[in-house]
Amino acid sequence: QVQLVESGGGLVQAGDSLRLSCAASGRAINSYIRGWFRKAPGKERELVAAIRWSGGSTYYADSVKGRFTISRDNARNTVYLQMNSLKPEDTAVYYCAAKTTYGISAEESEYDYWGQGTQVAVSS
Repeated sequence: QVQLVESGGGLVQAGDSLRLSCAASGRAINSYIRGWFRKAPGKERELVAAIRWSGGSTYYADSVKGRFTISRDNARNTVYLQMNSLKPEDTAVYYCAAKTTYGISAEESEYDYWGQGTQVAVSS
């Protein structure tokens, strides 16, 4: 079995920063793409950022460009999401996901493994 375990969520004020972590454990997988999705109340789950495990190319949603940074630690099989200048509209449950086929995609159905989610709440 493969497990993705997120950590780092919490309650912060607008303008603060948080760093989310997602560690993979269990059976080794070829997770070509690792992504962070988020789901806010009343909204669809959306891709926030993604990174190609080999090469490190990245994708960001327009709403987080310039504020969020996705990175990876190959040795620890961990992906991070550094979130700066947080806004109340960033409030959501954040999910880590792994895709075992090539190509960054915003389609949830193309991701094979998911974490349990971590809550991020930003107060104004």
